[in-house]
Amino acid sequence: MMDDAALKLKLKKMVIEECALSVAPEDIADAIDLFAPESGLDLDSIDALQISMGLWKHFGLRIGDPKEFRRLASTIDKMAACLRAS
Repeated sequence: MMDDAALKLKLKKMVIEECALSVAPEDIADAIDLFAPESGLDLDSIDALQISMGLWKHFGLRIGDPKEFRRLASTIDKMAACLRAS
């Protein structure tokens, strides 16, 4: 399995690709809530669906329940921990 930094970079690139964002991976903080206004990403529920599909497509991780998604995938850190645990 890849190291923590490489996994987080891959997750950031996936979020950028799936949500068609115009930011660099280093502009996304590991611990910030991606859906909070302070993230500066302006993500919404459609983006959440895109991220959920990206996690399934790129990592084989399927999170069907929206509450579970919010708990496991609202930050890069949480997504990385979830992938490491799966």
